[in-house]
Amino acid sequence: MRHVIALDVGGTGMKAALVGPAGELLHQARHATGRERGPDAVVGTILDFAAELRAHGERLFGTPAAAAGVAVPGIVDAGSGTAVYSANLGWRDVPMRRLLGERLGGVPVALGHDVRTGGLAEGRIGAGRGADRFLFVPLGTGIAGAIGIDGGVEAGAHGFAGEIGHIVVRPGGTACPCGQHGCLERYASAAAVSQAWAETSGSPDADAADCAQAVEAGDARAVRVWQDAVDALADGLVTALTLLDPRTLIIGGGLAEAGETLFTPLRAAVERRVTFQKLPSIVPAALGDTAGCLGAGLLAWDLLETSHTDRSEVTI
Repeated sequence: MRHVIALDVGGTGMKAALVGPAGELLHQARHATGRERGPDAVVGTILDFAAELRAHGERLFGTPAAAAGVAVPGIVDAGSGTAVYSANLGWRDVPMRRLLGERLGGVPVALGHDVRTGGLAEGRIGAGRGADRFLFVPLGTGIAGAIGIDGGVEAGAHGFAGEIGHIVVRPGGTACPCGQHGCLERYASAAAVSQAWAETSGSPDADAADCAQAVEAGDARAVRVWQDAVDALADGLVTALTLLDPRTLIIGGGLAEAGETLFTPLRAAVERRVTFQKLPSIVPAALGDTAGCLGAGLLAWDLLETSHTDRSEVTI
């Protein structure tokens, strides 16, 4: 069966898959990045893991993978195939596309940013399927975004499009590592809610999931913490939808696992804030932690399709 290799590299672990032509997951695997051994070791682990997947696919289907896609965090130059920088993994200017292509026997390799790649999958085969314009916002340690347009994801002129977590929603507020004060992710990320609830509850180990459970149990302190986060999130999202006018707003990440404990007040908060703007559908992400792998697979298939189209257009 024709298939591609897909890798989703995170700060502490990697998810990988063999992906079929329709975006189906044919095989899944996980591996630690081993970042404690340094950036060169992380790159070596990625290459070794990809080679293992190639060998497994060849044993399973009798043919090697046709292409590969890899999603990585940090700053990515997809055009040159370079993983420019990742604070979590410690690397700079890694020629990921070239290195993977060489390790995988010369197959074409697509490189993408982890959030935009996950957004591509959610938009094309997940919660945004059929929407010509969508915004994917995962709420995790930080908050990022992917701007979906007609089946693709907009990277921006310099690869920074969609950084909604750094919209200032509370001017003069909490300092952010980006250098600003009052950024959205300092108030509405899963990490921010965890910190606020740990401080409010007096339990250092409490996290956002604990806060959501306390909200559902009617704890007034938790309700205040949760509503503060929802209000900040709604402020940021309304700024984004004013600029982008998405048809569908897809919310993912750890905080979205609270389900309607998040979505019911969030929809109400966004609706209260819109005036002339069209209210988008606000829906939970559908693909969970497989989004990055599926998106990397889609990038690989898109690369093959583009290569085929380019060859077919050559005239002599």
